[in-house]
Amino acid sequence: MMRVWILPILLVLCGSAVATGLISKGSPGTAAAFLLAFLALAGVNSPLIFPKSIGALEAQHRSAGDGRPVVFWRPGCKYCIRLRLRLGRGARQLHWVNIWRDPAGAATVRAANDGNETVPTVVVAGRPHTNPDPEWVREQLSPSA
Repeated sequence: MMRVWILPILLVLCGSAVATGLISKGSPGTAAAFLLAFLALAGVNSPLIFPKSIGALEAQHRSAGDGRPVVFWRPGCKYCIRLRLRLGRGARQLHWVNIWRDPAGAATVRAANDGNETVPTVVVAGRPHTNPDPEWVREQLSPSA
Protein backbone atom coordinates (compact mmCIF):
# COMPACT_ATOMS: atom_id res chain seq x y z
CA MET A 1 0.00 0.00 0.00
CA MET A 2 2.81 2.42 0.77
CA ARG A 3 4.28 1.83 -2.69
CA VAL A 4 1.55 3.88 -4.36
CA TRP A 5 2.45 6.90 -2.24
CA ILE A 6 6.20 6.90 -2.92
CA LEU A 7 6.08 9.13 -6.01
CA PRO A 8 3.65 11.71 -4.54
CA ILE A 9 5.66 11.90 -1.32
CA LEU A 10 8.91 12.35 -3.25
CA LEU A 11 7.33 15.12 -5.32
CA VAL A 12 6.17 16.95 -2.18
CA LEU A 13 9.58 16.57 -0.56
CA CYS A 14 11.42 17.77 -3.68
CA GLY A 15 9.04 20.71 -4.04
CA SER A 16 9.57 21.62 -0.41
CA ALA A 17 13.35 21.46 -0.82
CA VAL A 18 13.27 23.63 -3.95
CA ALA A 19 10.92 26.13 -2.29
CA THR A 20 13.12 26.29 0.82
CA GLY A 21 16.16 26.99 -1.33
CA LEU A 22 14.36 29.71 -3.25
CA ILE A 23 13.07 31.34 -0.06
CA SER A 24 16.59 31.41 1.37
CA LYS A 25 17.75 33.16 -1.81
CA GLY A 26 15.03 35.80 -1.42
CA SER A 27 12.47 34.59 -4.00
CA PRO A 28 9.31 33.75 -2.04
CA GLY A 29 7.02 34.24 -5.05
CA THR A 30 8.99 31.83 -7.20
CA ALA A 31 9.18 29.43 -4.26
CA ALA A 32 5.38 29.47 -3.91
CA ALA A 33 4.95 28.82 -7.65
CA PHE A 34 7.36 25.88 -7.57
CA LEU A 35 5.75 24.43 -4.47
CA LEU A 36 2.28 24.67 -6.04
CA ALA A 37 3.56 22.99 -9.21
CA PHE A 38 5.11 20.12 -7.23
CA LEU A 39 1.95 19.75 -5.14
CA ALA A 40 -0.16 19.58 -8.31
CA LEU A 41 2.13 16.90 -9.73
CA ALA A 42 1.91 14.96 -6.47
CA GLY A 43 -1.88 15.17 -6.53
CA VAL A 44 -2.13 13.98 -10.13
CA ASN A 45 0.20 11.07 -9.40
CA SER A 46 -1.50 10.08 -6.16
CA PRO A 47 -4.17 7.40 -5.92
CA LEU A 48 -6.60 10.12 -4.80
CA ILE A 49 -7.35 11.22 -8.37
CA PHE A 50 -8.62 7.80 -9.38
CA PRO A 51 -11.91 6.24 -8.32
CA LYS A 52 -11.62 3.69 -5.55
CA SER A 53 -9.86 0.57 -6.74
CA ILE A 54 -11.32 -2.87 -6.24
CA GLY A 55 -9.83 -6.32 -6.72
CA ALA A 56 -9.61 -7.87 -10.18
CA LEU A 57 -11.98 -10.72 -9.36
CA GLU A 58 -14.57 -8.35 -7.91
CA ALA A 59 -14.21 -6.02 -10.92
CA GLN A 60 -14.68 -8.89 -13.37
CA HIS A 61 -17.71 -10.08 -11.43
CA ARG A 62 -19.26 -6.60 -11.42
CA SER A 63 -18.44 -6.10 -15.11
CA ALA A 64 -20.18 -9.35 -15.99
CA GLY A 65 -23.26 -8.07 -14.17
CA ASP A 66 -23.43 -4.50 -15.46
CA GLY A 67 -21.38 -4.66 -18.67
CA ARG A 68 -19.09 -1.79 -17.67
CA PRO A 69 -15.42 -1.93 -18.67
CA VAL A 70 -12.64 -2.79 -16.21
CA VAL A 71 -9.55 -0.56 -16.19
CA PHE A 72 -6.27 -1.96 -14.91
CA TRP A 73 -3.97 0.91 -13.90
CA ARG A 74 -1.10 1.87 -11.60
CA PRO A 75 -0.14 5.14 -9.89
CA GLY A 76 2.39 7.29 -11.72
CA CYS A 77 1.44 6.00 -15.18
CA LYS A 78 1.04 9.03 -17.44
CA TYR A 79 -1.22 7.11 -19.81
CA CYS A 80 -3.49 6.10 -16.92
CA ILE A 81 -3.63 9.72 -15.78
CA ARG A 82 -4.45 10.82 -19.34
CA LEU A 83 -7.26 8.26 -19.55
CA ARG A 84 -8.65 9.26 -16.15
CA LEU A 85 -8.58 12.98 -16.88
CA ARG A 86 -10.01 12.68 -20.40
CA LEU A 87 -12.89 10.52 -19.17
CA GLY A 88 -13.90 13.14 -16.62
CA ARG A 89 -16.96 12.18 -14.62
CA GLY A 90 -17.44 9.12 -16.80
CA ALA A 91 -14.43 7.53 -15.12
CA ARG A 92 -16.54 6.76 -12.07
CA GLN A 93 -18.67 4.42 -14.19
CA LEU A 94 -15.71 2.12 -14.82
CA HIS A 95 -14.33 -0.54 -12.51
CA TRP A 96 -10.73 0.43 -11.61
CA VAL A 97 -8.11 -2.12 -10.53
CA ASN A 98 -4.75 -0.91 -9.20
CA ILE A 99 -2.29 -3.60 -10.29
CA TRP A 100 0.18 -2.58 -7.56
CA ARG A 101 -2.39 -3.46 -4.92
CA ASP A 102 -3.90 -6.51 -6.57
CA PRO A 103 -1.69 -9.43 -7.67
CA ALA A 104 -4.57 -10.99 -9.60
CA GLY A 105 -4.98 -7.73 -11.52
CA ALA A 106 -1.28 -7.65 -12.34
CA ALA A 107 -1.49 -11.26 -13.53
CA THR A 108 -4.46 -10.39 -15.76
CA VAL A 109 -2.53 -7.52 -17.32
CA ARG A 110 0.55 -9.69 -17.89
CA ALA A 111 -1.61 -12.37 -19.53
CA ALA A 112 -3.12 -9.79 -21.88
CA ASN A 113 0.19 -8.11 -22.77
CA ASP A 114 2.70 -10.90 -23.44
CA GLY A 115 4.04 -10.88 -19.88
CA ASN A 116 4.32 -7.09 -19.59
CA GLU A 117 2.45 -4.97 -17.06
CA THR A 118 1.36 -2.44 -19.67
CA VAL A 119 -1.33 -0.11 -18.37
CA PRO A 120 -3.92 1.12 -18.81
CA THR A 121 -5.39 -2.13 -19.99
CA VAL A 122 -9.15 -1.87 -20.43
CA VAL A 123 -11.22 -5.05 -20.56
CA VAL A 124 -14.51 -4.70 -22.41
CA ALA A 125 -16.78 -7.74 -22.75
CA GLY A 126 -13.89 -10.01 -21.79
CA ARG A 127 -11.50 -8.60 -24.42
CA PRO A 128 -8.43 -6.64 -23.30
CA HIS A 129 -7.45 -3.37 -25.00
CA THR A 130 -4.03 -1.92 -24.14
CA ASN A 131 -3.79 1.86 -23.83
CA PRO A 132 -7.00 2.57 -25.75
CA ASP A 133 -8.06 6.01 -26.87
CA PRO A 134 -10.08 7.73 -24.12
CA GLU A 135 -12.79 8.62 -26.64
CA TRP A 136 -13.19 4.94 -27.51
CA VAL A 137 -13.50 4.06 -23.81
CA ARG A 138 -16.13 6.80 -23.41
CA GLU A 139 -18.07 5.25 -26.32
CA GLN A 140 -18.09 1.92 -24.46
CA LEU A 141 -19.94 3.68 -21.63
CA SER A 142 -22.67 5.19 -23.80
CA PRO A 143 -26.08 3.51 -23.74
CA SER A 144 -26.03 2.98 -27.50
CA ALA A 145 -22.72 1.07 -27.36
